[in-house]
Parts: sequence; structure tokens; C-alpha cells
Amino acid sequence: MLKILFADDERNMRILVSDFLEMEGYKVLLAVDGEEALQKFYENPDLSLIILDIMMPRMSGIEVLEEIRERCHIPVIMLTAKSAETDELEGFQCGADEYISKPFSPRILVARVNTLLRRSYPMQKETKIGVLHVKPSSMEVYVNDRRIVLSRTEFNLLSCFVANSGITLTRDQLLDSVWGYDYQGTDRTVDTHINRLRSKLQEASEYIETIRGYGYRFGVRQ
Repeated sequence: MLKILFADDERNMRILVSDFLEMEGYKVLLAVDGEEALQKFYENPDLSLIILDIMMPRMSGIEVLEEIRERCHIPVIMLTAKSAETDELEGFQCGADEYISKPFSPRILVARVNTLLRRSYPMQKETKIGVLHVKPSSMEVYVNDRRIVLSRTEFNLLSCFVANSGITLTRDQLLDSVWGYDYQGTDRTVDTHINRLRSKLQEASEYIETIRGYGYRFGVRQ
């Protein structure tokens, strides 16, 4: 079950949106202000998507988004009563993936969530490769039937490898696919996360092959 964080200081809005998302099959975490949203973001590395209201007490949605973007490129939808073009531009410049103005149809919001998740996490089917078993719907990964706990970024990186099994990927391609084309990361960002992923995958770590001077290739070695 994919997990979504929704932050809004309006109680009725939190209830309405969470009800519609839960009917769609998502697990929803709620926050009443920006500081609580950040706290739950740090406490739940397996979040799939975040919906942020801009006008919140303690920290605005923009401030929350800026801090999140310093750490990862999880999909973020900005939800706000503001509709001026300058406000939308500010949200996109800070890294928002979608921008929805109030009032809105909850069904439209759910449709946007579904579309953004499909675009962000293209691997949908369970996949078994050697001793590795990946379940995208629940973000579960098993190696020899032992569950491996990955962060959202590590899971996205593994999913990218699995979806491109046998294909050599450059570090730039991995940055674009996992962190987003506008992420200001470096080759070291990719290498560091791959080293962490390898250490967690144990016996399956050998499936990630370093192609010297180019990038990485994923697959079971014959």
C-alpha cells in the first residue's frame, strides 16, 4: 500500500481528502501544519507522495517543500487557495510537481495523484530476478525471502535498475530518473546511494555491476 502525506491546517479538508485517497487504496498520514509535515516526512522514508497546502501555520508549504527538495525528489502536489500566476511559478521553481488551486474536486485531486505516481514510479508489476523479489505496490523488497528495508530513494533506484535490466545506465541517466532532471546532484550522489543499496541487498548486491568510466548495469550474472 502506497503511503501519502497530506498537510493542511483545515480539519474538514484533511478529512475530505484523506477519505477519497483511502477509498482509492492509499495509506494517508495527516499533518496540521508545516512543522508536523516535516516531522512525518523524516519519520516515514517510505512515503510515495506529499500533498502540501501553502498557507499553513508555523511553516508554509513552500518552506516545507524547500527543505524536502534538499534531501530527495519525492513527488509533491501543492494545494492552495492562491491562484495567481506568480504563486504557481514560486511553487514550481521550488520543485513542486503539480499545483492545484482551491476549491477543487476531490476526484480530480485523486486523478492527479494517480497520474503523478504512475509517472514517477513506472515499475508496477512484481518482479523476481535471481534471489531478488520486488513488490512495487507495497514497496517491499526481499532477498532469499528475507525482507530488506529501503528508503524511498533506494527503492526508486532499485526500481530503475530492474526496469532497465541488462542496460548500462550513466550516472546522469540515473540522476534524471531517480532524483529528477532539475536536481543539482553529482556523480557522488549516485555512487553513495548505490553503495548503500548494495550493502542492503546482501547476496543480490552483485547484480549491480559497475561499468568503469560509464555507469552501472543491473542483472544476474551468468
